[in-house]
Formats: sequence, C-alpha cells, structure tokens
Amino acid sequence: MLKSFSKLMTACVAVAALATPSLSVADDWFPSAYGEGDEIGAANLLSDSLALEASKLVTNGKVYALGIETNSATPAFAPRGFKIYIVQPDQQAGQTMGPNKMTYNDDVVEGWFGVGTQIDGLGHLGIDNVYYNGYKASGFATPNGLTKLGIEKVPPIVTKGVLLDMAAYYGVSRMEKGQAINSADIKAAAKAQGVSISKGSVVLLHTGWMTMLDEDPVAFASGAPGLGRDGARYLASLGVVAIGGDSTALEAVPHEEGSGNYEVHQILLAKNGVYILENIDSRELDADKAYEFMFVLSPAKITGAVQMIINPVAIR
Repeated sequence: MLKSFSKLMTACVAVAALATPSLSVADDWFPSAYGEGDEIGAANLLSDSLALEASKLVTNGKVYALGIETNSATPAFAPRGFKIYIVQPDQQAGQTMGPNKMTYNDDVVEGWFGVGTQIDGLGHLGIDNVYYNGYKASGFATPNGLTKLGIEKVPPIVTKGVLLDMAAYYGVSRMEKGQAINSADIKAAAKAQGVSISKGSVVLLHTGWMTMLDEDPVAFASGAPGLGRDGARYLASLGVVAIGGDSTALEAVPHEEGSGNYEVHQILLAKNGVYILENIDSRELDADKAYEFMFVLSPAKITGAVQMIINPVAIR
C-alpha cells in the first residue's frame, strides 16, 4: 500500500510543482521577531503563567490522547514509511542469561519521524533553501542531523488548547478534500463555540477527516480539507504556538487556487516560527464538545531531528 501511495504522492507533487508558483525569499520575514539566532520561534511565548492558567481549565480530570498508532501500514507522505523489528540479542536457539534464565525483547526501528501523529520542527520546510529566522540549508542541514532548529530545542508545550469544530461550522460530519479554512471561518467558528484564541495557545482544527483513515487509508493520505493561507496568516498573527489538524498535512490538499506547494507550511514554519501538528485525532474531544483544555506535549529530544512522532494530551 505504501509503495502505491508513494508513487501517487510523488506524481501529485511533481504536477503541483509545475502548476504553482514558489514564494520569494525577498519578503522581510527574517530575522525573526524573537531575535537573530533564535531557534524555537513561537515557543518563546510559553511561560509558567500560561501553564498555570491552562491548569485552571481542568475541571474533571479527563485525559484525551490525541495521537494515532504508528506502524508499517500508517499512511504517510511519500516516500516516508515505518518498520519495527523485535530482536532478542544473544538468545538464539532458546539461550538464556544468568542463573535466573533472564530473557528480553528489544526493538529496532527503520523509519521516518514524519509518520503518524507528528510535530513539524522549524527546520522542516523553508523557502528556496532558507528556513526559519534566515537559516540557510547549507549551513545547518547535514546528513547526520540538523545543527540548528533541531527538534531537541523545542521546550515542553504546556498551555491552553482550543478545538475548533470546523466540520460542525460548515454543517457536515466531514469536510471535503481540498476545502480550505480561512480567517472568516475561524472567527465565526470560535464565536459560535464561545471560545477565544489567546497568545501562546495551541489551536486544533477538527474537520472530520480522521474518519477517512478507517474507511480508506489511501484516500486519507491523498488529500484533505485543512488550513488555507489566509487562515494561517490570521492564526499566526494571534500569536499561537502551534496549529494542529486531523490530516497528514494540516493544510488543504489539493491546495487553494494560486497557492504554492505547501505554502501554509512556509507561512507557519519559516515565516512565523509556528509549529505544525499533523494527524491529530480530535474525535473524542469533539464528541465531548471539549473546546478548551490544558494541552501538553513534550517531543522526544532526538538531537538534530526535523520532526517527531508524538502523542500529545488534552486534559479538561
């Protein structure tokens, strides 16, 4: 399945590259508002006081796991894949260790960190080889890891989370592939739900697309509704730390007319230092109408990694 999906996505990206323009690096988007040399972007907005305020949103202690399972069948952007191997070192032919006959299992992973529920670090996507805060790929992207903007730099994210039920706003259970969410819709949905998006918060967009994962995994990863360019600029202007969606890309795929390839990623990651969370399973949160909650995420500190598989938690 992954091989056929890989061919499909490679073809789609190739066609899109021919049909859409690229962003110019001439725009005045670096140095970052957080200062020359900064590597954590909007995470600078996090604070002890924000974590304390978020804790006050916990009223019944219910905990929601927002990650999906990651395995060899998990749909992913081509050519990504994931494989786990279980090994029993020095235990061939039933051997044991010591007088107490100790045995153990270990695991070896061959795969990509951009599979399943994931956080995109600021070194993931740039504009003409220039990334967040003006870092050039030639100066920090090495075969052995990023020397700048690595995922190990991301601090624990403990802050207010806001879920926007965009599917309900549009009056559907699942939005259409390629349907873009922009500022007017975000404002209206937030108003209808009675929630506010404050500086330093995390916003999750519920489109209903996660139900497609169970119905048709290939279709799930071949496109999705999601954030549009205007919506990305609007949320970034509010000072959010991260934006998550219930699809493989967060943004609408196919992209909006006139959009460049994954331009929403460029707007958020490169230009504003806002983190992207993909494949967020918001179904249980949405079923409970849990629109405001304490959000907790601390990525594994793999030195020089671009992205990371995650299982963020919402508590209310």
